[in-house]
Amino acid sequence: MVDCFIMEMPTHVVPISVIPVKQFAEWLANQTDQTKLWLEGTQFRAEAGSVRLIPNSDGRVSRVVCCVDTIENLWGVGHLPFALPEGTYTFEVADPYESFAIAWGLGAYQFNRYKKPLRQAAKLYVPAAVSSKITNIVESIYLVRDWINTPTEDMGPSQFAHAVEKLANQYGAKFRQIIGEELLQHNYPSIYTVGRASDDSPRLLDLRWGEADHPKVTLVGKGVCFDSGGLDIKPSSAMVLMKKDMAGGAHVLGLARMIMEAKLPICLRVLVPVVENVISGNAYRPGDVIKSRNGMTIEIGNTDAEGRVILADALTEAVNEKPELLIDITTLTGAARVALGTELPAVFSNHDRVVEEVIKQGEKQNDPMWRLPLFALYRDYLNSQIADINNNSSEPYGGAITAALFLKEFVPDDIPWLHFDLMAWNLRPRPGRPQGGEAMGLRALFGYLSERY
Repeated sequence: MVDCFIMEMPTHVVPISVIPVKQFAEWLANQTDQTKLWLEGTQFRAEAGSVRLIPNSDGRVSRVVCCVDTIENLWGVGHLPFALPEGTYTFEVADPYESFAIAWGLGAYQFNRYKKPLRQAAKLYVPAAVSSKITNIVESIYLVRDWINTPTEDMGPSQFAHAVEKLANQYGAKFRQIIGEELLQHNYPSIYTVGRASDDSPRLLDLRWGEADHPKVTLVGKGVCFDSGGLDIKPSSAMVLMKKDMAGGAHVLGLARMIMEAKLPICLRVLVPVVENVISGNAYRPGDVIKSRNGMTIEIGNTDAEGRVILADALTEAVNEKPELLIDITTLTGAARVALGTELPAVFSNHDRVVEEVIKQGEKQNDPMWRLPLFALYRDYLNSQIADINNNSSEPYGGAITAALFLKEFVPDDIPWLHFDLMAWNLRPRPGRPQGGEAMGLRALFGYLSERY
């Protein structure tokens, strides 16, 4: 999948000198006169992100100079795969070669399903000692990006299920899906009700991997393959990116791939309720009351708050097995984007130590997130006159918190739980993070799980 890496040392490889801006003067003082004259003659300015090719006496590129703000920020080299001419390169630094290589791989990503690339990315030599971890992370994030970027016509519920089955077969995992009216027979009424209006039947995807006596970790992802808003229909400007509303499902499967590829000693289960929230004669309506898997009744205050409704059934099934850790990942609310912007995922948790350790991993991995509170007093905003709970808050404020509080109703306090509410999309291109579908928080979560298990 990743063709920007070379695992065997090639005959000709160009070294890249990565230099923090504050150390550039000291570095330059130790270079040859030819290097000094070339950088001076080409008016090189030592700024974060600046790059210069240095030729040898034959006119071939002999070295690349790349300035970064700090050596710890992997994204400082994320632009190099397309900033450099096609060829093969290596970083001169031994540490942090691994994180630089990950940034290189993520910066080389192109979504080419419908359009030929203008050029190929430059290639990086990756030593065998670190290649497996690097390729695991990069290939898993490519998978997440590809799924998010793919339009619903080619990534509806049935195609999504096929992609998950293919992933399960690749790693010898068990895969099951419950489809259409079978959801009612197996008591998943909320998933069925939200997705019944689509010609592509709603379903619950269930992947299992690992040994039964290993610690049980369960991942739940929101899989709304397209969200029109239902009868509370979105305006077209809000609908244009709704192919990405299955990104939570893509994220948990990307994380599952990392876990399975690394063979972490985990008893893994992944649950993804997959639907299209569309309009037809049998679409669910504002004001309807539906029953969830755990028996709670849900009044539908807004059909565009469908993600939390399908997650109610999936979370109820997840906690039934009492996992040691439960993680759900969603594109749940615009309110989280208003609070934190599009590039900083929100995380909620009922367990301080776990969430603090995951946030520390995010800081370590340059994969940030921000904790928002499960502020219990806002639970009153979800009260219903005729049902146990309303899926829509009675107040326009604190929408990310009230959505998290809705989900909390289906997770007992004795199960450590992380809930992510994220954008999963880059509105602007940045080094290593091209515009389009994006995996957020996965490197932090994988780092945490790798250390813990």
